[in-house]
Amino acid sequence: MDEYNRFVDWDKMDVTVQSQDAKELTCTEFQELKQLARQGYWAKNHSLRAKVYHRLISNIPCRTVTPDANVYRDIIVKIVGKRNSSSLPLPEFVDNSLVPTYCLNAEGIGAVRKIILCIANQFPDISFCPALPSVIALLLHYSRDEAECFEQVCRILACNDPSKRLIDQTFLAFESSCMTFGDLVNKYCQAAHKLMVAVSEDVLEVYSDWQRWLFGELPMVYVARVFDVFLVEGYKVLYRVALALLKFFHKVRAGQPMESDSIQQDIRAFVRDIAKSVSPERLLEKAFAIRLFSRKEIQLLQMANEKALQQKGITVKQKRQNVHLAVHAENFKSEIVSVKEMRDIWSWIPERFALCQPLLLFTTLEHGCSLSRFYSHSEGHEPTLLLIKTTAKEV
Repeated sequence: MDEYNRFVDWDKMDVTVQSQDAKELTCTEFQELKQLARQGYWAKNHSLRAKVYHRLISNIPCRTVTPDANVYRDIIVKIVGKRNSSSLPLPEFVDNSLVPTYCLNAEGIGAVRKIILCIANQFPDISFCPALPSVIALLLHYSRDEAECFEQVCRILACNDPSKRLIDQTFLAFESSCMTFGDLVNKYCQAAHKLMVAVSEDVLEVYSDWQRWLFGELPMVYVARVFDVFLVEGYKVLYRVALALLKFFHKVRAGQPMESDSIQQDIRAFVRDIAKSVSPERLLEKAFAIRLFSRKEIQLLQMANEKALQQKGITVKQKRQNVHLAVHAENFKSEIVSVKEMRDIWSWIPERFALCQPLLLFTTLEHGCSLSRFYSHSEGHEPTLLLIKTTAKEV
């Protein structure tokens, strides 16, 4: 344990769990690694987890010129100098993210900021990466020094395997992942989705928090268990765990009044205090119990959502721009549904279509009951939503 304790405040750690005996990891087969990661095999020993992380990260296929520990040693003095690391301003791409302490000591907390600044210097193409502070804070636990942690994070960022998605580094990728999460909630967590629709004006905004639940609010012990599996299985693990968090939130909070004015704040508080109701084992068990959930489905949703955002011209985060466009009351008219009902309907459709404002193409009040006229008015517009009111006033 001595080798990897430089940045750790052991008074805040559960030492009994972190120092249990565990054998060295010798397997190389993916299925066996996957099984051990899900079971928390290397969570039992701090040094073993550090060695496993080094091995898994060193096997990530990277760009030819990926900054390493020597680069960090060369640039750190030039970038930070003698300034106090706690006063260093963070780059815009972390989006004012909270820098989690994760049981780090004072040196570790300062090291997170220094590593972020050096990454900003070496990766000018990163435009939006709010998960970065959390990933660095976690990996410092399993690094001998700052330079080694920097190298590991760089390898994760420089991954060039198109089939291996790791951390979102642009606003387009981040935003499309939020939309994809919304699509998955709608399909796999329908009860929780109904609750979100009932208590939130803009359900898409609630789902845009999903990465913050994992990389920001979730306690250290839980994040590390998720990261164990993430390094072996990839990005889909993050979606699974976030869906499981939402399922547990709904189960614990269903029927209870909201604790704050915002469902977003309530979910964040639940995730922060998750140890009161759910163990790391139960969380992962729930995450992997979600059936009919494939990497291909995620990739197709992600591609469709990225395309929709690009078509709307939304590729960078802009001040005062609300990407999640709700149905605006002043522009919406209908004899069949109210604005509130239309917002509910809008929350049921795939998020890439919810980016668009509803446009009235045809109404029998104005255009009569001709089927051919209905077709001509609808032609060239897709997808379309058909609202019907019966003579019995049913919609």
